Amino acid sequence: MFKALSDPTRRLILDELVARDSQTLFELCTRLISAHGIGSSRQAVSQHLEVLERAGLVRVERKGRYKFHFIDTDPLRQIAERWPAPIQENS
Repeated sequence: MFKALSDPTRRLILDELVARDSQTLFELCTRLISAHGIGSSRQAVSQHLEVLERAGLVRVERKGRYKFHFIDTDPLRQIAERWPAPIQENS
């Protein structure tokens, strides 16, 4: 999961899914170009989405001939719950 989050384009893809969940590859490519000036090819964005899906950060649902992508924050929540930083006071 950390490798998936290390790439700035993948983080922008997640940001776009937070802003509006359930987007197709075409919609995500359009948003990356218009909002962020990132002109990655559809194939490159598709590969980024596959990495995010393998990391459990993106879910895919097929509806007809379209694939819709959804953000899944459960893996991030599990990390936050597992390693909360204890507050240490200097005594």
